[in-house]
Amino acid sequence: MVTVADGSSAGNTDLIRLKTELHRQIIDLVDFSRAEALTEAELRAQLKALAEYLCARQPVTLSETQRERLVLELMDEIYGFGPIESLMVDPAVSDILINGPDRVLVERRGVLEETGIRFADSQHLMQFIHRLVGRAGRRIDESSPMVDARLPDGSRFNAIIPPLSLGGATVSIRRFGNQRIQMENLVQFGTMAPTMADFLVLAVQGRMNVIVSGGTGAGKTTLLNCMSRYISDSQRVVTIEETAELNLQQRDVVSLETRLPNLEGRGAVTQRDLLRNALRMRPDRIIVGEARGSEVLEMLQAMNTGHDGSMSTVHANDARETLDRLELMIALAGVELPSRIARQYICNAVDIVIHVTRLHTGERRVTRISEVSGLKDGEWRMDDIFVYRLSGESRGGRPVGAFYATGYQPVALRRLASAMPRDESSQPPPGQPPRAGHAERLLQHRARFCRPGSAPARRPHSQPR
Repeated sequence: MVTVADGSSAGNTDLIRLKTELHRQIIDLVDFSRAEALTEAELRAQLKALAEYLCARQPVTLSETQRERLVLELMDEIYGFGPIESLMVDPAVSDILINGPDRVLVERRGVLEETGIRFADSQHLMQFIHRLVGRAGRRIDESSPMVDARLPDGSRFNAIIPPLSLGGATVSIRRFGNQRIQMENLVQFGTMAPTMADFLVLAVQGRMNVIVSGGTGAGKTTLLNCMSRYISDSQRVVTIEETAELNLQQRDVVSLETRLPNLEGRGAVTQRDLLRNALRMRPDRIIVGEARGSEVLEMLQAMNTGHDGSMSTVHANDARETLDRLELMIALAGVELPSRIARQYICNAVDIVIHVTRLHTGERRVTRISEVSGLKDGEWRMDDIFVYRLSGESRGGRPVGAFYATGYQPVALRRLASAMPRDESSQPPPGQPPRAGHAERLLQHRARFCRPGSAPARRPHSQPR
């Protein structure tokens, strides 16, 4: 009889292999066609009893703690996320990266960390991938070795297997916490200054067309979700995404998601197809989760044809590069437009560009909020409203910087001012000149220094939800 050492690396490996073998035995013994007649609670109870019975028959000496742990992990293999179940319930984990069966990393608070979690072998990892892919209604094999899907809990799941992945199966899971992040939270995290949050709220309420740019993992979708909170409940919103990540709370939201081709290579529905259809759905606003191809032409058409307040995200390294990428994507749509015409089309559609940066410490910062003012001699004219400037690093290696208002007053100032709810208490007495509106006061910063936290974090102006 073999004794499994508790806590050692070899002991953990033996437990993993034993758990994998027991899992296979359970799958062979259970008739899941008959199990459909049972409730989930009854099925769980019977599977747990079977797992405990099989554990007791194993030719190894297991302590009571190990047996309980093994039963729980077997249930995770059947119902949950197997070896990474503890990571999937950890609210501090934002990304889970599996590089083969022997290496699992997580991102906590923007920093990658190694874990001691292991899969039994490559076959165990492949079983895990097939199970999660099956839950999402997708498939993965040698003929289709890549998959991008949404898990039932809302997490984004990506897997790539051999022969494309030379080092073995690789999995990336982007988790979205159960707690909905609000604009106030971004101010508290130091992602932006309070006045920047106020401006973005006004931009949404004033129905500005907004593009959020940044790199992978910079927080573009998170910021888009926060801004969408301030869309009026009286408006009809259509969202279009490849993998649904947006979570809007308005009463009239239509969420659309693309579809991949079937085994015969037919039936694909692209973002461009959905955008064309969305224009016939009487939307007040259209939100595209990420513009990355020819669908940008339809998105810009929507922004130019009465769907004010539409928003999207774009992968880019800088605010100005965002417009260059939009121009490139118009070319990908197969429309032969002179460069000046394409640029003018973009300038007419986009009002505000917000650039989000992920610093080397994992912290996110809104580094630039700019207005697209038009063209000058054929070149983009963008005027910065707010900027974030790095001044160095602290002794602990953390970035040191500050937010600044440039003093530039947007051309859309009057539009923003009219969108701001009037405060009757601020109206002047009869016979006196009118006071500056909230939006004017908000944006009349002449290079005023605005450190994160220097103003109290507060709830931006909004209608109650």
